[in-house]
Amino acid sequence: MAKAENKTKPTALQVDDFLETVSDTQQRQDAEKIIEIMQRLSGHPPKMWGPSIIGFGSYHYIYESGGEGDMCRIGFSPRKGQTVLYLLDGFSDYTQLLEKLGKHKTGKSCLYVKRLNDVDTDVLEQLVTRSLEWMAEKYPE
Repeated sequence: MAKAENKTKPTALQVDDFLETVSDTQQRQDAEKIIEIMQRLSGHPPKMWGPSIIGFGSYHYIYESGGEGDMCRIGFSPRKGQTVLYLLDGFSDYTQLLEKLGKHKTGKSCLYVKRLNDVDTDVLEQLVTRSLEWMAEKYPE
């Protein structure tokens, strides 16, 4: 049986071209601010991963099942009605920071924010930094 190919991988699509497709002006401005934060903290330029994820850096993973691939170290996607930030270490260790963050929701490794001005960007930067530190420990560059 052939292994499934990872659909989320780097593409030739330019980040600026993708941002032009974000119809909500505030969400586009939020995306530009998140790019500035993630690029500054990661030291990596933004790159498109798949059709809608803006990612920073990369790492190679191998599952116990044998599946493997590459993914961005951190990233986000301006989706309809909310922006999803991908912080891959999850949020179980960050209860106190999340209490200070402001209006948000979380999934396993996803932080959902409707508007960037609904959250404390200093706290957001702390979450991004901690996620990057976790990634550097688990997947050294």
